Amino acid sequence: MTSTDVRKEAEDSGPSGYAAARLRLLTEGARSGPPRRTALSELTDDWLSGLFGAGAEGLRGVSLIAVGGYGRGELSPRSDLDLLLLHDGSDSGAVAALADRIWYPVWDLGLALDHSVRTPAEARKTAGEDLKVQLGLLDARHIAGDLGLTAGLRTAVLADWRNQAPKRLPELQELCAERAERQGELQYLLEPDLKEARGGLRDATALRAVAASWLADAPREGLDDARRRLLDVRDALHLTTGRATDRLALQEQDQVAAELGLLDADTLLRQVYEAARVIAYASDVTWREVGRVLRSRAVRPRLRAMLGGGKPVAERSPLAEGVVEQDGEVVLARAARPERDPVLPLRAAAAAAQAGLPLSLHAVRRMAATVRPLPTPWPAEAREQLVTLLGSGRPTVDVWEALEAEGLITRLLPDWERVRCRPQRNAVHVWTVDRHLIETAVRASEFTRRVSRPDLLLVAALLHDIGKGWPGDHSVAGEIIAKDVAARIGFDRADVTVLSTLVRHHLLLIDTATRRDLEDPATVRSVAEAVGTQSTLELLHALTEADALATGPAAWSSWRGSLVADLVKRVAAVLAGDEPDDPEDAAPTAEQERLAIESVATGGPVLALRAQTEPPADQEPSVAEDPEPLGVELLIAVPDQPGVLPAVAGVLAMHRLTVRTAELRTLDLPDGVEGSVLLLNWRVAAQYGSLPQAARLRADLVRALDGSLDIAGRLAERDAAYPRRRGVVAPAARVSVHPAASRLATVIEVRAQDAPGLLFRIGRALEDAGMHMRSAHVSTLGSNAVDAFYVTNADGQPLPGEEAASAARKLEETLRA
Repeated sequence: MTSTDVRKEAEDSGPSGYAAARLRLLTEGARSGPPRRTALSELTDDWLSGLFGAGAEGLRGVSLIAVGGYGRGELSPRSDLDLLLLHDGSDSGAVAALADRIWYPVWDLGLALDHSVRTPAEARKTAGEDLKVQLGLLDARHIAGDLGLTAGLRTAVLADWRNQAPKRLPELQELCAERAERQGELQYLLEPDLKEARGGLRDATALRAVAASWLADAPREGLDDARRRLLDVRDALHLTTGRATDRLALQEQDQVAAELGLLDADTLLRQVYEAARVIAYASDVTWREVGRVLRSRAVRPRLRAMLGGGKPVAERSPLAEGVVEQDGEVVLARAARPERDPVLPLRAAAAAAQAGLPLSLHAVRRMAATVRPLPTPWPAEAREQLVTLLGSGRPTVDVWEALEAEGLITRLLPDWERVRCRPQRNAVHVWTVDRHLIETAVRASEFTRRVSRPDLLLVAALLHDIGKGWPGDHSVAGEIIAKDVAARIGFDRADVTVLSTLVRHHLLLIDTATRRDLEDPATVRSVAEAVGTQSTLELLHALTEADALATGPAAWSSWRGSLVADLVKRVAAVLAGDEPDDPEDAAPTAEQERLAIESVATGGPVLALRAQTEPPADQEPSVAEDPEPLGVELLIAVPDQPGVLPAVAGVLAMHRLTVRTAELRTLDLPDGVEGSVLLLNWRVAAQYGSLPQAARLRADLVRALDGSLDIAGRLAERDAAYPRRRGVVAPAARVSVHPAASRLATVIEVRAQDAPGLLFRIGRALEDAGMHMRSAHVSTLGSNAVDAFYVTNADGQPLPGEEAASAARKLEETLRA
């Protein structure tokens, strides 16, 4: 059935015919995108025209107008119908009756309706008071009735908009900025709002309004296509959910991708991000131009008076060879020749970032159209300009995005294409892969005074996750890519080796510090062997912190910084020729010995809480923005007996204490003191509120050890008291064995969804399996727990291979139950 046939069916059959024709149109697999939106708008026009004609017989001076998205002919399956019934005021009663004849059939079909009844004067007055109404009227389109009345309103509204633009455009810009602050950036969100987020459909509509003002215009290349893509995704979202929603929720992304014929949800998100990036960049350029024009208008009368009516000449201040500043932007000098100067894009970008100024759109496009490729390897100037750009701090982001918008980044670094707009389905990450790399360089620029080779730090920051565009371990793939890129941009062989090592091991320090026993000599030696030199360790330390800070709030804290600093100190000692201390030889502190003796004397647990809010004196402070305390050190001495670990973990969970590190060892007592004591040295933090009193903790621990406190039941009751929230189903827990991680114990690593009592469940399972624990290393990233446990058999020896594998399988089954 053709579009004409569908429309005729709707006209002939009234509301029921329209509903059937609408359903048929929306379920036609052969038609989608702009053709379907146009057809749906035309079908709705014809139906509403019929309703209008039947109710307006003999009535003059009335017209029915579509506004907003419907006015643009962009009806999605569940879009509102935005309608204005315009009249000349001569017969208000008849107009009210006509409105009922139109609105009620729309409501009867369950369609969302945004309606108003106004005279032209009322419409203009309301538009002058309400910016959103004025924006909707800019897209006014005649449906039925008095065409002259509609045309008169359109002409008047456009004239009002252009006359009021100097006042209304700043108001519109502020509205866009407030919405962006509230909704976030579409190009980075895992569950974006296609309409409201920055770079979404509302921003595209705002750009149309700016163009209609004749004050400025948006960069048009790619803008219509970006808008079309977002509308197509919204159409598919409406069809798959059956709801009028603009939020692309995680659980619906696979269905939406399938509806659009895309490979998977990641492909869908990448297309959404690319479209959002085009709209966001166009918005930045457009609002900058609006500001320039408005400033120019404000200054021009005074300048003309001073210059006797002559036209003012814009000042041009030199910034670098071929690069000048003009009107608050970085532009090319008149003598610049991009076709003869392949370094010019990097030189201009570095100059702009250093000056904290935006790159002119015209300059970027001219360079993109005419510049020659850089030779391989790059000349020294090109490499130096890249390093300068990366080391310029926060202004680097906007300059980099300007280059990327015109394809210059992928021409300079072809491997960038694989990470561009690539989503990261990890709650810890707040950016796409490419933006995370730039954010890491921005963070690394704060650490350039801490390292002897700032250039290697900045380039490593740019490349550390470049392997995420390839299958397999991104660190392994990234090492290969980093070698190629580093050689191409002109680093010598030794520097290439350092850069590839940094990329290969960029997660080594944070993973080891938070998941391994730093008292174990094997841990420290393995890191020292991987790093190789003091200078590489220095760079890796700075890269680790920059990477974590650029990841998101959950990835770095004072506590993590203290663990990494401790590891770096130990590795540096090994690289300097010192042997790591054997933990078996470590003497207890005076406080530990006192607690142990008291525990033997009382026959029960003894504990002490001590807050630690400052890093050690020899540790360099972190630049992390959170003033988070390092936690509270909890020392517990208890006579050696089974069940200590789950008892302590359970009591802490009951009191809502988060365990950050946990170490358990048998303490040698002084001569003359009989018995064996377990010493637990844990660092904890309150989930919220204040810490419980030590006496309460001790009392509950006594009851837990003698079996009179049902920890499992108490935790289950508390869990049942809170309603379960609908959300994405978490992946199943995974347990693995790392046999080479220690010569003193078997390392069992648990990756699971973080939850209250998780450490209690793990400890009880390990105890039930007859294992003894040396230490535990707890790490929580967002909602994910990554915990490592150093366990031995009853004789204090590492578990044989098959026994360790069997224990890991049983623990995994327990956690999945």
